[in-house]
Amino acid sequence: MPLPRWLARINRRFLNPAEIRRGVRPVLIHVGRSSGTTYRTPLDAHPIAGGYVFIPMYGPRTDWVRNALAAGTARLSVGGAEVALSSPRLVAKKDVWPLLPPGTRTPITVSNDTKLLRMDLDLRP
Repeated sequence: MPLPRWLARINRRFLNPAEIRRGVRPVLIHVGRSSGTTYRTPLDAHPIAGGYVFIPMYGPRTDWVRNALAAGTARLSVGGAEVALSSPRLVAKKDVWPLLPPGTRTPITVSNDTKLLRMDLDLRP
């Protein structure tokens, strides 16, 4: 079950800017599907072979998920470097969780049928 939308609004306004300034968490850089504005969203990015898996804690209709799906690309700032990502798609947790390192913790709001965002590393020059 996704977290409530009111919490997302608080996070976007107060917590996300603080997390970006701290520079500890990966940050997804994506373009707004209507506005064309570039957004930076701190997330948990789980590396898998050939890409990353992201957990949309507020559900798959969250703006950053919809923006990535609409654009077909995004960038991820992780560990001081940026990587290009492509081919965003929603996948069930049960299909990708086995690809994550053993011991990766499942957030309490995530079930086996929860839709996660999977993106591939874009290796084009």
